[in-house]
Amino acid sequence: MTLYIGLMSGTSLDAIDASIVDITEHRVSIKHAIDYPIPSELKQQLLTLINNKGGDNIELLGEVDAKMGELFAQAVNQLITESVYSADDISAIGSHGQTIRHRPDNKTPFTLQIGDASRICELTGITTVSDFRRRDIAAGGQGAPLVPAFHRAVLASNNENRCIVNIGGMANISYLPKDPKEQTAGFDTGPGNVLLDSWCHTHTNENYDKGGNWAKSGSLSEALFNEMLSDSYFSQAIPKSTGREYFNFDWIKQYLNDTSIDSKDVQRTLTELTAKTIIDAIDQYFPETQQIIICGGGAYNDYLNERLAELSGNRVIQNTSHYGIDPNWVEAAAFAWLAHCCINKIPANEPLVTGAHSRVVLGAIYPK
Repeated sequence: MTLYIGLMSGTSLDAIDASIVDITEHRVSIKHAIDYPIPSELKQQLLTLINNKGGDNIELLGEVDAKMGELFAQAVNQLITESVYSADDISAIGSHGQTIRHRPDNKTPFTLQIGDASRICELTGITTVSDFRRRDIAAGGQGAPLVPAFHRAVLASNNENRCIVNIGGMANISYLPKDPKEQTAGFDTGPGNVLLDSWCHTHTNENYDKGGNWAKSGSLSEALFNEMLSDSYFSQAIPKSTGREYFNFDWIKQYLNDTSIDSKDVQRTLTELTAKTIIDAIDQYFPETQQIIICGGGAYNDYLNERLAELSGNRVIQNTSHYGIDPNWVEAAAFAWLAHCCINKIPANEPLVTGAHSRVVLGAIYPK
């Protein structure tokens, strides 16, 4: 048994996902996992940085980087306390960090994830691996998505072409061809839960639309839907990736010229947008897909999954629990796996996915 811990704090900003993962010859088994909440004050500071609002953001960036490092460490220590393992049993922590800015298409491309890995290492006593995305950027890639290599390692089949759809704050897809000689492919399709959660919280004070029931109670606004679907990101050629700095509440507002649209109808329309852009991406780039496998928080949005099934034709749709991995913990497990790859000097990016010129080892190591 070789144990790693994966930490993921995504664009939804709801909690830190932390999991203890056994990684043995590409076989992955989640031994224990928790959600560790992000305090509301810290969440607001993160949003200030992400939305580029406020005054001295360099000062705030340094402060929040330190706070997030401490919070990640608290999550690890709580995870270990609740488990049957000790810190000495863990080979390394893989920490994705919290994305503050992702600009792979800038003249000088960059991506920035915070959560001081030095503090994680110091406060847990465990070797920590972080900063996974910037090496791929340096190699000419988008720095995202990084999970397709993990998806291939644990979810590929020799019998069918599969598409893994991760619906977190953003949605990304990984195409896993049944022919092992074919390369893995994938990209960010656009918004996953981020627009749904933002609109829901603003109008209902709930953090998310449970089961998609509020959206289901509304009606689709064809005009609004078509305007949103015309956004240039959806027609942009791959490789591509995106984040909350692009798809956010302000993105919704720019399309709301008709203020008479009922809020639940907007939620219904946003749900359709997420489903449609995912299936359109699969149809355009990976039409040979036979099975769609869902993970991320969107796996629990029943209405969103209804729309995905309706739009996907005759394809089989399941979530990753069918293959022994809870949809909530897939990304945390992926960063545990990426830490394993880094420690063992195994290249873990997919050039066809990110656009990098070569496969490279991802991550920076902070030894205990």
